Amino acid sequence: MSHRMTGALAALGFAALGATAAAPASAAELRLSHQWSTADVRHRVAQMIADDEAVKASGVDITIYPSESLFKAREQYRPLSRGQLDMTVLPLSYASGQQPAYNLTLMPGLVKNHDHAARLNESPFMEEIEGLMAQDDVMVLVHGYLAGGFASTGQCITAPDDVSGMQMRAAGKSFEQMLAAAGASITSMASSEIYSALQSGVLDAVNTSSESFVSFRLYEQVACFTPAGDTALWFMYQPLLVNKSTFEGLTEEQQQALLAASEKAQAMYLEEAKRGDAEAAETFRNAGVEIAQMSQEDFEAWRALAETSAYAAFVEETPDGRRLLDLALAVD
Repeated sequence: MSHRMTGALAALGFAALGATAAAPASAAELRLSHQWSTADVRHRVAQMIADDEAVKASGVDITIYPSESLFKAREQYRPLSRGQLDMTVLPLSYASGQQPAYNLTLMPGLVKNHDHAARLNESPFMEEIEGLMAQDDVMVLVHGYLAGGFASTGQCITAPDDVSGMQMRAAGKSFEQMLAAAGASITSMASSEIYSALQSGVLDAVNTSSESFVSFRLYEQVACFTPAGDTALWFMYQPLLVNKSTFEGLTEEQQQALLAASEKAQAMYLEEAKRGDAEAAETFRNAGVEIAQMSQEDFEAWRALAETSAYAAFVEETPDGRRLLDLALAVD
């Protein structure tokens, strides 16, 4: 072998070593699934973490599968808990079949406003919920509550009497119990199925988040919208979750990068959730939909109905339900 060839090979060897040294020590490819469109705030929370420079530099590559392109809306928590999916953003109450206590994260009138929701996220109540997630090998990266309201193809909904005889969709078991107690008939479905159900007449009315009302273009199918306001009845916990074993299998640098990015995303999520309520009302108004407002008296009527229906059922049906409900109610 010539000296020239030997020198060339040596140079290639040093170049390869340099490339290896520059590359992350342990690359990680993670899959994140959710049901929302790419315009939705829940997608933007996920994208913010995936695009974070420190996360990328640590060797974590997050591929996002929006719009149920990987798993159906209600079929994400179980594969996440089994390590078949790495990350998701979802309404935690969708997983109440595995953990009945999760119904408490969508309880009528339990959350007063967005700042109260943020305090709930940092409370002993949420520590209990996170403990249940840990049993399923799941952990929270981003906490987030979204507010919502009502919309119908007919008369406006502000008070319990307004839903009597309506075919309605509610986002979770507790709201279904309360609406049934008010005289509505319930049809269960994911947010992504509401548009066609309203269009076909399967639904007369719906109860969902401000973000879903807009991102699924429900203003095209309804006559009246009752947005979240000072007396919002509907708040739903919709965190960004990661498989716990997957997270613990990352390097320290990768874990810290993800946690730091998640902290920034959580702050954005809270601000966007507040902004989203006003934007939803404006979007529906601009689409020619009538806007109704729930009064404090209406809210109190719903809350009283919830206490005798949804709250009572939760306590009766859920192990340790009374203690968990009291923990949530104790947050000022």
